[in-house]
Amino acid sequence: MSTRKDPWYIHSALYVVIAILTLLLIKVAIIDPTDYVKSEKANKTESRLRMDDIRQAEILWQKKYGSFTANLDSLILFVKHDPFVDSVVNAFDSLTMKSANPFKPLSNNKNVPDSLFWKDFTPDSLKWSPKTYTPYILQIDTSIAIDTVINRRGKITRIDSTVVLGTRYYLEDPDGYGTIGSVDNDALKNTASWE
Repeated sequence: MSTRKDPWYIHSALYVVIAILTLLLIKVAIIDPTDYVKSEKANKTESRLRMDDIRQAEILWQKKYGSFTANLDSLILFVKHDPFVDSVVNAFDSLTMKSANPFKPLSNNKNVPDSLFWKDFTPDSLKWSPKTYTPYILQIDTSIAIDTVINRRGKITRIDSTVVLGTRYYLEDPDGYGTIGSVDNDALKNTASWE
């Protein structure tokens, strides 16, 4: 009975194929998911920092105009060009001996000192979600109060209606990383879902 041996190069080729498949499995099962998790975590952090800066801009808008706004473009222009915002950003809190700047640096600017923050801060980036580059969803509430005026004879003389805009706002990340505020509930005003 004769035994037949396979040539050495067939065994070598099989070992190479096994090694390549092992490396591919390690990449797909271990490396790619950790890269995805790191990317997802970075996007979540960046998005929440942007949403927090939008919240601070809304608070400044309300202090100046008495109501919130649902227009992100107007809010960004307000942050960029309004002297009121500039005075708040450049203010110094003498009690805590720190800057009174309400805006937080974005995650890619963490190595920038606080004194340089405003120079590197780009308000235009506040409109876009970092993962999908879609605009944040910003809404304000609208309440209508109707009052009927009746004369002494019981006839309606006029109907007054008062529309109040912007006493509450709602900000939502289109990628699902959180929300701030509520248009229905005063208790959730300026409250982030992750806090």
